[in-house]
Amino acid sequence: MNSLDWVVLIAYFGVMVAIGVWSHKRVDNVSDFFTAGGKMPWWLSGISHHMSGYSAVMFTGYAGIAYTYGVTSFVTWSFPIALGIAIGARLFAPRINRLRSKLHVASPLEYLKNRYNLGTQQALAWSGMLLKIVDVGAKWAAIATLLSVFTGVSLNQGILITGVITAIYCTIGGLWADALTELGQFVIQLLAGVAMFIAVLMELSNKHIGFLEAWSRPELEGHGKPLVGPYGTVFLLAFLFIKLFEYNGGMLNQAQRYMATSSGHEAKRSAYLSAALWLIWPVVLFFPMWMSPLLVDAQKPDGSDSYGLMTEQLLPHGLLGLVIVGFFSHTMAMCSSDANAIAAVFTRDVAPALSSKARQWGPRSGLLAARLTTVIFLGLSMAVATQVNSPTFKDIITVVIKWVAGLMGPIAIPMMLGLLRQFRRSGPTAALTSWGMGLLAFWLVNYPISWNVEGGVPLQYQVSIPLAVSLVLYIVIGFIKPEDTPERDAIIARINSDDDDSTAAAVPTPAGAGDDVLGSRVKD
Repeated sequence: MNSLDWVVLIAYFGVMVAIGVWSHKRVDNVSDFFTAGGKMPWWLSGISHHMSGYSAVMFTGYAGIAYTYGVTSFVTWSFPIALGIAIGARLFAPRINRLRSKLHVASPLEYLKNRYNLGTQQALAWSGMLLKIVDVGAKWAAIATLLSVFTGVSLNQGILITGVITAIYCTIGGLWADALTELGQFVIQLLAGVAMFIAVLMELSNKHIGFLEAWSRPELEGHGKPLVGPYGTVFLLAFLFIKLFEYNGGMLNQAQRYMATSSGHEAKRSAYLSAALWLIWPVVLFFPMWMSPLLVDAQKPDGSDSYGLMTEQLLPHGLLGLVIVGFFSHTMAMCSSDANAIAAVFTRDVAPALSSKARQWGPRSGLLAARLTTVIFLGLSMAVATQVNSPTFKDIITVVIKWVAGLMGPIAIPMMLGLLRQFRRSGPTAALTSWGMGLLAFWLVNYPISWNVEGGVPLQYQVSIPLAVSLVLYIVIGFIKPEDTPERDAIIARINSDDDDSTAAAVPTPAGAGDDVLGSRVKD
């Protein structure tokens, strides 16, 4: 990097902070901070939903997969995400929107107290928060890895720089700031991705390598196969099933995008836009990575530095700065949206269960708590980021694929399936048992069993078995021990109804509920 690249990078940071300051005027209460008050246009929600699913892991971990295996990086990652979101557009997006519009909640998990009980809500909330700290920590480590390639700053310095900038704008402006910065980041990504695509084509031409000829070169042997190495058919099916839940709300931040739109219909349109972007745009981003073995020699065994090396080699200064900004934009978009989602879970779900004072928070105190929680979450995730390459967490891609994909299922199953009429018989026993046994299955498959299997348990089983265990137990226990009640049926009916809220049946307060999330807390 030279002075021109630094100017581009610093200007980008300045614009992000400015957007946060501008968005501050649109945030008057907790609902504005967490769900944009239900006023976000569907197209902005769709772009935000799409961008919040990226991070610099794509340009490190998945760049390494593309460098090593080729097009399977698209077939087993962005394609199942696109398909999963398209399915969820009808299945989940409208229902998640109705959590805000009909039940008047500001957190995706807030409805679980009445759908199941307080214990279930707290179990999912705490485990979801802890998982997100690890997940976002991996994202900070990924962007810091790239920053070190370009600037020479240490891993911890890179984590600190990106974390502080993100904390400033997302804490000030809430979900509005997240969505508007993600729109700007989408434009930057578009310019940077096209620039890199053209640069690679020109370099291949200079080497007298045609597009079709490239795939027959020894360096790309096997790179045209859709399923290869550990990323086979079982992995693809498992990943599709996981992403169906994860990217439709299981990881919380995408659920907020659906909640931010004005209606269930608008949430559906938002999801379809995000699915289309996931199907088309990653091809442009992945193409340079597929060609990277022809252009650079990765220094790291997993090839995670290949994309960074390639951009340094091919792009002139200025454009190099723009691509680096693109790296930052991915990670900051995802991490800021995660921070907002976890702040919502803590302030709306966890804190009121821990403290009677939290149940009395008004608009100002609730908003202050939301902002403070956002800062604390970002700080904890940055601390975890310094340990990502430790023996406990191993490398970046291990954390993202194995830990996040494997642990997300037990959390997401009760939350997502609890929205659907077909699973109304599954109550607190089914939810807690499926959650607990899913977590136990993750530990058993990834550690004791894997230690005693030659070569370890294959990756596809490590990530899919916990979700499968949770799914089966949730359904089976619902039939063996049905716990549907008139109160729970009324909640499900409202979530599944397209009727105007004024005509919907009132939701009774569960016996002994005390602080009803559908009643007293709506005043916040």
